[in-house]
Formats: sequence, C-alpha cells, structure tokens
Amino acid sequence: MTPATPVPAPAAPVAVPVHRRVADLAAAHIGSWQQGYLQDRPQAVAALARLRRGAGREAGQMPDLWGLIDTDPLHTRPDNTRPLGEVELVRAENALHAACTLWAFHQQSRTTPMHRRHSRERPGGLGAAVRRLMPADGTDEPARKRLVRAGTAPDLVTLAQRLRDIVALLRRDDIPLDYALLAGQLYAWQWPDGPATVRRAWGRSFHEQRQTRPASDENTTPDSE
Repeated sequence: MTPATPVPAPAAPVAVPVHRRVADLAAAHIGSWQQGYLQDRPQAVAALARLRRGAGREAGQMPDLWGLIDTDPLHTRPDNTRPLGEVELVRAENALHAACTLWAFHQQSRTTPMHRRHSRERPGGLGAAVRRLMPADGTDEPARKRLVRAGTAPDLVTLAQRLRDIVALLRRDDIPLDYALLAGQLYAWQWPDGPATVRRAWGRSFHEQRQTRPASDENTTPDSE
C-alpha cells in the first residue's frame, strides 16, 4: 500500500509592520479624497478644507477632524497579528493626522495630484521632492537647509510645522510627494533611533532624484493613490 503524500501546511500569513499599516491607510484615505477633490465632489472639497486647517498642529487640537480621519483599521487585528498597544496606536494616529493634513495643505487649489506614489522611475520621497525644488545645475541652499532643519526636529509637532514650510514650497512649484511613504516615516520617527533612520531615508531620497527631470516625470495625470 502506497503511503499517502503528506499535504504541506499552509504558510502562515506574514504580519504587516505597523509603519506599513499606517502607510497603507494613508494611501487609502488620501487617494479617495484626492480623486474626489480633483473631480470637484463637494464632500471631498469640504474634507480637504477641514483637513488643511490641521496642518502643522497636534492631532488632538482639532476637534473638527475627529471622525474625519478614520483610524478604525488600526484597531482591528489582521490574521496572525497581535493587537497594537496603546503607544503604537497613539503614534500611528499622530502620524496619520500629520500626513493627511499636510497633503490637504499641499493639494489646496491644485488641479493635479499632489500625492503621488514613489517608484524607482519617479522618486516620491521627501528628499527627492526637495531636490526637485533646486536647479539641475546647482543647489538651492535655503531649500536644503529646510530639509536639514526638519531632520533635527525634537518632536513630531515641530517636525510637522517644519514640513509644512517645505510643503509650501512644493505646492508653489506643483511638486508632488508620496504622503503614504511620509506617513510611515512619521510613525517610525516617534520611536527611539527613528529620527536617525528617517533622516537617512530622506538623504538617500535626495540623492536618488536625478539632476535633470525628464519629461515623463512631470506631474500631469491624476493618480487615484
């Protein structure tokens, strides 16, 4: 009698890191708001107006935003994943608030998407966006110093305020940013050694952006994410 072939056990689901959950939730929220705003849907236009008033401010400071940024997915427990602790939840919600409100400030009165996902061909990190503020044949020292100053912020509220100054320049020049990536970085920032890790990521992003911007890199088509 031939022995039965053992059936391999199904692979256990891979737990999603918290910073990735924050980034994915930011992408879902901002993607939906952005699409609605670009299509001039009243609900999305009203949401953006409320959100932008919270840019650079502490999350709990704006009762008007309570319930607008849905954080319920952070309170659910995906398969094979432990529930988030209280400190993780607070820091995830703070990061989500900062990223969403900065995007709203960036997107205001703009007819092209200011949130655009990062790719190798079109780097979307903060450092790459700041590099695009500069001339191809030189360095804009004030812009570079703003990035450095943001990297030395002592806490998340100060960081969000300094990022708002950078976003104002990006908005002026219609330069998009990956706000999902930023949300994950803002979550990581709040942990020990997090600021150093995020600063390195911004530095790599700065050097990743090519000095000459090809025509295909222009922000000309709406993106639902």
